[in-house]
Amino acid sequence: MFAHIAFGLFVSFVGYAYLAIKPPSPKICGSAGGPPVTSPRVKLDNGRHLAYKERGVAKEQAKHKIIVSHAFGDSKDFNFPISEEVLKELQIYIVAFDRAGYGESDPNPRRTVKSEAFDIQELADKLQLGPKFYVIGLSIGAYAIYGCLKYIPHRSCPCGSLDSFLVALLSRQAIERSLKRAARSTTVDISGGRYTPWLVHWWMNQKWLPSLSNLVGKPDPFSRSDLEILKQLAGAPKQDQGKVIQQGVHESLHRDLMVAFGKWDFEPTDISDPFPNNDGCVHIWQGYEDKVFPFELNRYLSQQLPWFRYHEVGDAGHLLIYNETHCEAVFKALVSS
Repeated sequence: MFAHIAFGLFVSFVGYAYLAIKPPSPKICGSAGGPPVTSPRVKLDNGRHLAYKERGVAKEQAKHKIIVSHAFGDSKDFNFPISEEVLKELQIYIVAFDRAGYGESDPNPRRTVKSEAFDIQELADKLQLGPKFYVIGLSIGAYAIYGCLKYIPHRSCPCGSLDSFLVALLSRQAIERSLKRAARSTTVDISGGRYTPWLVHWWMNQKWLPSLSNLVGKPDPFSRSDLEILKQLAGAPKQDQGKVIQQGVHESLHRDLMVAFGKWDFEPTDISDPFPNNDGCVHIWQGYEDKVFPFELNRYLSQQLPWFRYHEVGDAGHLLIYNETHCEAVFKALVSS
């Protein structure tokens, strides 16, 4: 009798564990029962679609064409606080796109740093942006920028990344030197993304232990300046957060963590200088008060790669791009380099 009970409990536990770690199937935009397609999209050679949004001067008239890789939990509908007058003055065309699994872009179950870079290249080709273009990565979206530097350096012009996401990429020695105050919850999420990606779905949904998901909507990860910006943004029109993750949390948020914190084929310090003739550089903008990704990381990286131009903003945190003055400075520095 005891053996039968033990066997039944074991089978029940295995069934629960399987359901807990197995993510639900995504709801593909445009498919039967899936969300509708409401944005312009390009069809990639592998059959997936990327949704995009344009801003600034017409691409045919633009002197500078910039592709934007959005942040964690964000989408192409993110709006830079920069006026149309400034974009016209600088002759800038911007195209932001939903990264794989976000918004209205099809999920990519094989998403990697390399695939994100080639998504950017193919988006540029489908939109006929020409042989060269700029790329900007926001927060976690910066891993796509490092992919561009590694895999398509001949296509991407001087790149920009804001508060770039490097926790999982630097060597253990660099992390020990630079990341002394990393949050325990973030450290566990890093380990999960790197060593046990099959557990990420369960980890991000469990409520017993702290994880990145527990910090969403709370002031803990934000600095004083970030909180001031959040107050200013409180009354502004907001994008529909449900639309950002409408195809499934796993294919958007969770897979982002799995790729960003997972094992890469390279480290940033191994990237060759894509500007051997000193005809460009990579800009990194870092808030000194950033509590999400401490400034020590990007300081260290800029010291190892002399073709990085490091901008540390003393009175800014992780949300520095939402400050109109800083945002305008970012674009001016990028197109003038």
